[in-house]
Amino acid sequence: MTDEEDLITVSNLTMAYGGRVIQREINFSIARGDVFIIMGGSGCGKSTLLRHMIGLAIPASGEILIEGKNFFSAGDEEQKAMRRNWGITYQSGGLFSDLTLGENVAVPLQQYTAFTDGEIRDLVDYKLALVGLYGYQAYYPGEISGGMQKRAALARAIALDPAILFFDEPSAGLDPLSSRRLDELIVEISASIGGTVVIVTHELASIFSIATNAVFLDAESHTQLDVGSPRHLVENSRHAVVRQFLSRGNAMPVAIGGERNP
Repeated sequence: MTDEEDLITVSNLTMAYGGRVIQREINFSIARGDVFIIMGGSGCGKSTLLRHMIGLAIPASGEILIEGKNFFSAGDEEQKAMRRNWGITYQSGGLFSDLTLGENVAVPLQQYTAFTDGEIRDLVDYKLALVGLYGYQAYYPGEISGGMQKRAALARAIALDPAILFFDEPSAGLDPLSSRRLDELIVEISASIGGTVVIVTHELASIFSIATNAVFLDAESHTQLDVGSPRHLVENSRHAVVRQFLSRGNAMPVAIGGERNP
């Protein structure tokens, strides 16, 4: 049984490629409204875990439940309905290079809704305005900066007002100021749509600024070492490797979002 406030539950998850185990016995829950960070050093399986959570990789064993439902045991229609409630962005942004920003944001609206062309145009304008890109509808991804591409990808991810937003290294390739602005935007928009956020990152600034909860994956032991608020774990984790990972910087940034008690 899972707590009624838990939106996502990962239970005894083992991820493997053939006979090579990436991570084993992963257990954590994500509450509604959380900004949940998947963190750890390079090669620990952070992005692999995200791929499992969005149904792109099949667990070797264990379960991932979304609102109490196992995606992998669901039928095609139920899987499609579950995916409709997810917004996903990738390291590169994942925009279609041959579509304008407006056309990119329109894709999920055209695929999953019965809105008219005019209604879709209005929604596209609104979503781009939310991320500060109103007026860029006719631009192609190659015509704008990397930070603007990340914001356009966010606009597409929130096109359907999803219950869960998944991000894979959203700040990758951005300068510190652009990264900070993107973090603020993610928190602001997720709060406005009542969403829950799951982010893969190793960036300390993002981890301390926006996380309400987190899991630490360890590449050496091939399992999780800790779950909890990063601000609690940096001083109180019983694992030195977790404390060291979280204390690489000189100081913790001021938090953007709220934080749950450890």
